[in-house]
Amino acid sequence: MSTTYTIPVGPVHVGLKEPVTAWLELEGERIVGARVRPGAIHRGIEFMARERNPIQVIYLSERICGICSFSHVLCFIRAIEDLAKMEVPIRGQYIRSLVLELERIHSHILWAGVACYTIGFDSAFHLGMQLRERVMDMLELLSGNRVNYGVATFGGVRWDLTSELDKALREMLRYYRREFDPFREIVMEDPVAQARMRNVGVLTRDNAVRYSAVGPTARASGLRVDLRKSSPYEAYADFDVEPVVPQDYFGSAHGDVLDRFAVRVMEVYQSLEIIENILDGLPEGPFVAESNLNKVLASLKKADGVGWGIIEAPRGDDTHIVSLKGGEDNVFWWKVRAPTYANAVSWPIMFQGNELADAPLIINSIDPCISCMERMLVVNERGASEVVEKADLVKRSRQKTFELRSRLGSKYAGGGGTGK
Repeated sequence: MSTTYTIPVGPVHVGLKEPVTAWLELEGERIVGARVRPGAIHRGIEFMARERNPIQVIYLSERICGICSFSHVLCFIRAIEDLAKMEVPIRGQYIRSLVLELERIHSHILWAGVACYTIGFDSAFHLGMQLRERVMDMLELLSGNRVNYGVATFGGVRWDLTSELDKALREMLRYYRREFDPFREIVMEDPVAQARMRNVGVLTRDNAVRYSAVGPTARASGLRVDLRKSSPYEAYADFDVEPVVPQDYFGSAHGDVLDRFAVRVMEVYQSLEIIENILDGLPEGPFVAESNLNKVLASLKKADGVGWGIIEAPRGDDTHIVSLKGGEDNVFWWKVRAPTYANAVSWPIMFQGNELADAPLIINSIDPCISCMERMLVVNERGASEVVEKADLVKRSRQKTFELRSRLGSKYAGGGGTGK
């Protein structure tokens, strides 16, 4: 007779970048059920906006997330521009698209490196972090900041693309086209890494539709969904952006962690191509419609109604809805729907049939936008309990990799880290 016991992962956990709890039901090491309980943290950012005017909220919206900060601030700005019927110069649209793609590269390489760390592939993790530095340098060169760039404003952007930045970006393209292939090959062609991620955390195509998965999580399940293609914004209508799906590269989509890894890696190449097209086709002209913020604020004070902003952020569809009341200075209300909320709904499906050691990898596989702390309480059949810390969970995850390597034979011994 099997015994089922339940352990909570969270509300703070190494795989969770914001507090959330996953209750895993286990039979031995195998997960047979899971429940996810979000809502353990609420910063009240949307409420805080009601005490600020739209220009002040620009900097508040940028702090929703440190990784995709530009995606959020641009989504908010586009919602206001939709409401107030503001036009954006074409050059401003191109520069916005450029920063979005730089942010996508930064986010995807970071995620890929963290995925390698989770399974104990330390050499690939360090290589990924080294690769990520180059795009961070570009963002710093553009804005002076590595996060929260302060680039976006109503009606365009605050900084133009200089010849110095153009030269540095073209060198960055050459760097990634030369150096990113080895990282992709080291991970995706390593038998241990393949076995560690293949058929783990599966989300089928039907379930991806049923549970409204978005972004790379949905595309890894074979869904050709990408707002840059289906509802182009900024300069994306000028480029041929096709959704990256695993069946185009491997013949079929498994919807597992390896496919999520592959989609993000291939999207890095796609972003490099888009950036090159932006640099080659950047039109002349103004990059902002109105640089006098007092005039912008005065015009926004006359606006009345509701505006929407929806873009394809690195993690998927990001949606902001904003309401302004005519004659009032401050934002009336503001609602944010980040992609993690949609993808986290699929976690219980992904957990089914996997082992406890896979839990951190599965949680990370949707690239959750939640804080990086962890704590887990284990209760055994006799009612005793213990707290499992971050180091214990990482040890379990890595131990599975080492056992797998042993079964596959010594010829693959170099692909799984040190185990320490």
